[in-house]
Amino acid sequence: MEEPWWKGDLAAEIHWTLRLKELKLHVYKAHSPQIGMRRYFADLLAILSSRCQLCPTARHLAVYLLDLFMDRYDVSVKQLYVISIACLLLASKFEEKEDRVPKLEQLNSFAYMCNLNLALTKKDLLKMELLLLESFNWNLCLPTPAHYIDYYLFASVNESDLHNGWPITSMTKVRAFMEKYAHYFLEVSLQDHVFLSFRPSVVAAACVGASRVCLEISPSWTSQLQLLTCYSWEYLAPCIELMLIAHDKDIKEANKEKDRVTLLQQQQQVVESLTLQTPTQVLFQQTRYHPLAQHSAVLSQFHSPIQDLCSAYRDSLQAPRPSLTSGSSDDSLHSYSTLQASFQPVLQTVSIQGPITMQVAISTEPRHCLSLTYGSSYFSGHHSYTAGCFNG
Repeated sequence: MEEPWWKGDLAAEIHWTLRLKELKLHVYKAHSPQIGMRRYFADLLAILSSRCQLCPTARHLAVYLLDLFMDRYDVSVKQLYVISIACLLLASKFEEKEDRVPKLEQLNSFAYMCNLNLALTKKDLLKMELLLLESFNWNLCLPTPAHYIDYYLFASVNESDLHNGWPITSMTKVRAFMEKYAHYFLEVSLQDHVFLSFRPSVVAAACVGASRVCLEISPSWTSQLQLLTCYSWEYLAPCIELMLIAHDKDIKEANKEKDRVTLLQQQQQVVESLTLQTPTQVLFQQTRYHPLAQHSAVLSQFHSPIQDLCSAYRDSLQAPRPSLTSGSSDDSLHSYSTLQASFQPVLQTVSIQGPITMQVAISTEPRHCLSLTYGSSYFSGHHSYTAGCFNG
């Protein structure tokens, strides 16, 4: 049947048949010991059905089969993984075309991607499918809210409706938003087992009513919708209230997530700005390693005397040469401490006594340094030291 059933001539009869079948559904008691894991497996089936691109009716039927089986039997958590996938296979075989049914390799790859640590075999799945079919008496024609939603959406918006108190200017846009909101509330009904206490047709009608409230379409419930669904607004109010509460929680969580993302972006911008400033700061930092640090103590005792000697020699070249007076033999026996004391940091001519020889070697390189050699009878040998550069 190429045309959707809710648009055909038999739509009313099909809808009435589904309403009769839902009266025979088993009453959900929520007696499963693993009821706390129910949300997790419902989300898992939703993810797998979305990856396999299954229709909403297959997804809702798979979750409903899992709910019924968990409510009847006490199974371990490890077995629930296999049962969940078997429910998905049965629902897809019942609702989808043959080429849309997930393959074993595809399910195993999805299970690996979801870190389920589960390797399915064809034999295990066949056994579990037979067990499920026997549990449901080989009857998978079980109405879910997804079976009604399209039929109710067909009459969800009328031209006489008002949006914020004004006539609707674009029915196409309003219908598109209505469909998105209705399917959103349809997924909300999957997440909490409390909606299993309502009939599937009630949940589907409440999805339309909650969507009209969120879109601010008035009146909230029309006479046409009441004739189509056979439900009044007062009858749907408890289910609609639960959906709107869940909607408010989702909005608050979305706002918190938005604020968290904004905060992370601001922190990232601060880090990036600091990172851009870091290279400039590093360029002007002093190195922690000083190659000559270990020799600084040795060089420090010669740095000042040698610079003083260079300054004295340069001044002696510029000033008139004084007459040198020959000292006595006692003057030649000055100690090294006397020689060191004669090197004053002031710029003046220094009288150096003793057998000291000074040689000046001027190199042709761009940098000009003095090579000084001084000796004394009090030193065991000659010691050469390089003075700093100066401008001659």
